[in-house]
Amino acid sequence: PPAMSRRVVRQSKFRHVFGQPVKADQMYEDIRVSKVTCDSSFCAVNPKFVAIIVESGGGGAFIVLPLAKTGRVDKNHPLVTGHTAPVLDIDWCPHNDNVIASASEDTTVMVWQIPDYVPVRNITEPVVTLEGHSKRVSIISWHPTARNVLLSAGCDNLVILWNVGTGEMLLALDDMHTDLIYNVGWNRNGSLLVTTCKDKKVRVIDPRKQQIIAEKTKPHDGTRPIRAIFVADGKIFTTGFSRMSERQLGLWDLNNFEEPIALQEMDTSNGVLLPFYDADSSIVYLCGKGDSSIRYFEITDEAPYVHYLNTYSSKEPQRGMGFMPKRGLDVSKCEIARWEPGGLGGARGVRGISWTLTACAPRRFFKLHERKCEPIVMTVPRKSDLFQDDLYPDTPGPEPALEADEWLSGKDAEPILISLRDGYVPIKNRELKVVKKNILDSKPPPGPRRSHSTCDSDFSQPALEEVLEEIRALKETVQAQEKRISDLENKLCQFTNGTD
Repeated sequence: PPAMSRRVVRQSKFRHVFGQPVKADQMYEDIRVSKVTCDSSFCAVNPKFVAIIVESGGGGAFIVLPLAKTGRVDKNHPLVTGHTAPVLDIDWCPHNDNVIASASEDTTVMVWQIPDYVPVRNITEPVVTLEGHSKRVSIISWHPTARNVLLSAGCDNLVILWNVGTGEMLLALDDMHTDLIYNVGWNRNGSLLVTTCKDKKVRVIDPRKQQIIAEKTKPHDGTRPIRAIFVADGKIFTTGFSRMSERQLGLWDLNNFEEPIALQEMDTSNGVLLPFYDADSSIVYLCGKGDSSIRYFEITDEAPYVHYLNTYSSKEPQRGMGFMPKRGLDVSKCEIARWEPGGLGGARGVRGISWTLTACAPRRFFKLHERKCEPIVMTVPRKSDLFQDDLYPDTPGPEPALEADEWLSGKDAEPILISLRDGYVPIKNRELKVVKKNILDSKPPPGPRRSHSTCDSDFSQPALEEVLEEIRALKETVQAQEKRISDLENKLCQFTNGTD
């Protein structure tokens, strides 16, 4: 009978994924998380740093902390402050762990170089400022495989693609959205975008052809915001609301957008569900803003296609969430977990018996509270402490597969994968070089020839290069001195603390 068949337990290595908060001393405390009402995740993490949008008087700021710098954050810890209005979104470059982009209510996007050492003063000078939006910019996202390609979307209903290496606008998708854009996501090789919009449509866009190749009106009947991401095999996963304001999730096939592959109702709550996807395990984690839980589902090729796995519950609601890329996980630290009957992951055993298992962590979240950031480790219990190939398959590494102009000309490439078997070692500080094209090369100077006083024609390219080289050298000297001062201050602190 059908009732019986439903009870068959589906085999999955992820059935026992469970979340564990870290110990109190491994949290980041005393951070004034931004109070801006915006459905952004407010937090971005990579193998070196955690970045969090914070409250700041008279402008917009975010804080960047080295991952190891846990505990109480000094109230004078330098911030990244260059925007003149609140920061709404931040995103680390997938190909350079020292480069982060920020989008702001001041209509600009800024790209920053973060040094490996902690600077003494606020970082106020971006490497490049990208200006092209006429209203606030609430979404930014780096291209997954092409170097220096950055996407931004603003409240002017405009999606812009930039080449950060030249500071130029590559493409502007301006006639596609009739209302506020809720979210934008790349597919795995960066050939397509999926967007959701206040006009209740999900669109799949080929950005280089500037064409909408598929769209679905009202994937969810409710009026509240929808989110969409690409998952494996080009399918699209959405979160939204039913007409009765129940939260829903949906799975869609691009080739037949009319009917969902799966549509499930979850609960009644106001918080928009932010989906985070782990392509290596095909697990989607749903974090509702204002919720105190993270639910996770495995997406497979067999009905019902979206399988509920588990819920991580806590007492306090989340203000935002960061999601560590796979290469930022320490695979050598398989934590040992005591597996009590009825304990972790709901495992039941004989009363009074417990097993010692290895807990491998295939994911790590960074949950924002009002005043702190709490890492949460998603673990899978294993009986062996050997490297777990199936939990840590080869994953996208830091090398881009394409240059910006190759991508723009129509080339596609899958991410370049790396093995995590021996752990990933972050690359030392790589400088982002921005080479702005000289507009005088392509345009004749306007009007009559200008006098020597305003534009000296003897000022040749080599002379300019020399000046730039000198500025670069001076910059390096200043940075070295800042580091030296910072080290001396730290030593002085230790010395004075030691003599108290």
